[in-house]
Amino acid sequence: MGDRHAHGQHQLHVQPHQQRLHHDVGGMKSQKGPSASQILAIVTLLPVGGTLLCLAGITLVGTLIGLAVATPVFLLFSPVLVPATLTLGLAVAGFFTSGAFGITGLSSFSWILNYFRQGKSMVPESMEAAKRRVADAAAHLGQKTKDAGQTIQSKAQEGKEGTKTS
Repeated sequence: MGDRHAHGQHQLHVQPHQQRLHHDVGGMKSQKGPSASQILAIVTLLPVGGTLLCLAGITLVGTLIGLAVATPVFLLFSPVLVPATLTLGLAVAGFFTSGAFGITGLSSFSWILNYFRQGKSMVPESMEAAKRRVADAAAHLGQKTKDAGQTIQSKAQEGKEGTKTS
């Protein structure tokens, strides 16, 4: 089977929407340049963008210099800084956890208050089902805790027997 087109010759199929695109691009060429609002936007935003970019660069350089200067200090005082950092981190985590629990409690009280304000009452059947689910979950958790305790105890017993035979 022979090839109809010679090497280097390609047939170009132009779709109607591509013709419109070429026409629009040609139409843009006929304009004399950017509008006054576009020039004003460029003139306004170029210095602002440049200033922000310079500030970002200065901040990066300052951070790197500060890190280079502070690293030896951190190494020298690490026996003091590591426990202090851990203490502060745990304190902050405690405050965040406390706040999360407080917000959860307040939202629960708010939900219950709104529930009763709307005139709905707790259905005794749903309360009984909820009590059963809580009791089942507590029993399941108790069993898992008991199993974990037995596993730890058996491993400790194996460790004692292993040291006696050695």
